Amino acid sequence: MIVLFFFLLMLLGISVGLYLLFPKVNKEAKLGLIPGINFAEVNDIIGRPKWRAWLLLIPIVGIFVYAGLMINLVRSFGRYSWFDSFLAVVLPPIILYQIAKNPKDKYIGKNFILEAEYKEKLKEASDSKNDRLYKRLVKENPYKKSVLREWSESIIFAVFAAAFIRMFLVEAYVIPTPSMEGSLLVGDYLFVSKASYGIRTPMTVAMIPLLHNRIPIVGGESYLKKPSLEYHRLPGFEKIDRNDLIVFNWPVGDSIYVAPDRTWAVGQIRRNPDMLKGRPTEDRQRRSNRLALKKMVDSKDYIVRPIDKKDHYIKRCVAIGGDSLQIKNRQLFVNGEPAKNPEHLQFSYVSNLKYQDLNLKRLDKIGILETDLGIADQQRNILFYIDEEQVNKLKEFYPGISLKPYPFEGEGIKLFPHSESIAGDWSVDNYGPIWVPKKGATIELSKENIQTYKRVISVYEGNDISWQNGSFLINGEKANSYTFKQDYYWAMGDNRHNSEDSRAWGFVPHDHIVGKPKIIWFSTKNASIANGINWNRIFRNPNKM
Repeated sequence: MIVLFFFLLMLLGISVGLYLLFPKVNKEAKLGLIPGINFAEVNDIIGRPKWRAWLLLIPIVGIFVYAGLMINLVRSFGRYSWFDSFLAVVLPPIILYQIAKNPKDKYIGKNFILEAEYKEKLKEASDSKNDRLYKRLVKENPYKKSVLREWSESIIFAVFAAAFIRMFLVEAYVIPTPSMEGSLLVGDYLFVSKASYGIRTPMTVAMIPLLHNRIPIVGGESYLKKPSLEYHRLPGFEKIDRNDLIVFNWPVGDSIYVAPDRTWAVGQIRRNPDMLKGRPTEDRQRRSNRLALKKMVDSKDYIVRPIDKKDHYIKRCVAIGGDSLQIKNRQLFVNGEPAKNPEHLQFSYVSNLKYQDLNLKRLDKIGILETDLGIADQQRNILFYIDEEQVNKLKEFYPGISLKPYPFEGEGIKLFPHSESIAGDWSVDNYGPIWVPKKGATIELSKENIQTYKRVISVYEGNDISWQNGSFLINGEKANSYTFKQDYYWAMGDNRHNSEDSRAWGFVPHDHIVGKPKIIWFSTKNASIANGINWNRIFRNPNKM
């Protein structure tokens, strides 16, 4: 609503400004008040075809057409300065009023044509080697810009264009963790389409261009929380379906600690305080990261972020709104049927090998990278995150190897919905059942299911929910049921034992969806170009299972 109000207010201001300005160019003032007609007349004033007004209706493209249109308009009245161009684009009602009321601002002519003709004169003088004429034209050139202005305008335009493309159409991402191996590797660079599932209009508007949420090197957040706009999404080209890859804002990333190695949700630390304690297998770097995190927790040095500034995650959508899911002995079931598994679905296996037993170059040939290795126990046996094909290859490489599935047991409140009564005996391998909320669906509220859906109702859908005198209260009124306002999704990594996903923090709301990965445009081994380039992955479709 705020976005629409601002747009209408700006359109009204421009229309009034054109109403005052048109008599200066012998056009009827009333034409300035007619939406569409007024911009067609502006095109005529600057020397462009009237039909170009239709280009203003094209999303994104219209913004650049509008900027060129308004700049040419003020230049048609001799307003050539950088500040004049700035006002013409950002605050057009002000400069239109100034030009209309200032008798010194006279209509010079169709700027687009005049500027093109002047450039042609310069070219002809240069080609004919008429130095005297050329120097005079250069000296008298009203369109001449200083080198500083040329560079500054070029940089501003490039940043502006890149920021808009990134904000609305396509954004580049790099895979930072192994949670999606073996479908997506650490070091894969992706182009993500924001239009596929519907362009989400910006909510946070005051920010440093081209930065998501943190300022590199110096640290700190790269945006201001206010002013902010309401959530809106344009129609998409496709709907999110089961097994689609999705990029989204981390749902529980609203209150977080920004540690040196990663971001932690406040709730994660609160439910699992043991993670702040040292472990026998931790190295010096992990110890340093842990101590830094502990210091933040002790001082309550956490950050609160708006939706569109939460960290980006990429996972596979394994269930959509209205689905019921359950994991039995590592196999995912959706609506009672075994789900289709990715070809290179990975799990963790405890081996009897030590690091000194490994030949990393040989492992690299079968796609086992350093990011696929870990320490399994205090005996420092190697933990492998690998698929079934790699299991068989390892047995060929090391005939005496022992590979046993890692024994995950009941993890209680560590798993969503963080309730001992519900998930006390659940594990990442035996999880659920759980139902995914669907827009328009209604559930009966009970003490048994409220833990599962409380965050959805309160945080994601903005209601005040409580339990008083034997009844649920939603926004102060008694409620026995609740109808969901948006769709939700269940996201899981293809590296099932090395992925922090919906099993850890729950549902992904539709308003958190960012886009769909479309292509891998570059890929480095172990996220470092020093280790080499994965040439066989460049220009691959990341959506193949």
